[in-house]
Amino acid sequence: MTKDRRSWNMSRIRGKDTKPEKRVRSLLHRLGFRYRLNVKIPIAKRTSHPTSPVPLRGGVRGGFVRPDIVLPKYKTVIFVHGCFWHRHRGCKNCTTPTNRRQWWIAKLEGNAARDKLHQRALRKLGWRILVVWECQTEKAKALEPLERMLAHLQH
Repeated sequence: MTKDRRSWNMSRIRGKDTKPEKRVRSLLHRLGFRYRLNVKIPIAKRTSHPTSPVPLRGGVRGGFVRPDIVLPKYKTVIFVHGCFWHRHRGCKNCTTPTNRRQWWIAKLEGNAARDKLHQRALRKLGWRILVVWECQTEKAKALEPLERMLAHLQH
């Protein structure tokens, strides 16, 4: 792949309003939930995960976490993770590029370690955490377990 083509591909990767995120938001709306997007939740500052062999880029930036979706009424946050970027183990989409492999491993493992750090910090503050993987949003049937969990929140 040429450098220009790779650059074009990477420029198409979105951080917000991704298709998986929109599918989860659609489900939430259909179930009658009211939610907020990308809310800053303040947490204690810490630069890296204590047991992580990988130094975290950013760690907990500025002492806050920004989940994809927040359900304030239920003190619940939802992270919609891309299988590639957040290392969904055992998933067909969790691959490691062969070019600059060591750099990619450090980058992707750092993402996964930071996810754990953020989740631990939010749990300590009393938040419930739901993680939805990109592959779980590809088929409507795969969203049924999430739908059952969300229905449980409402009762």
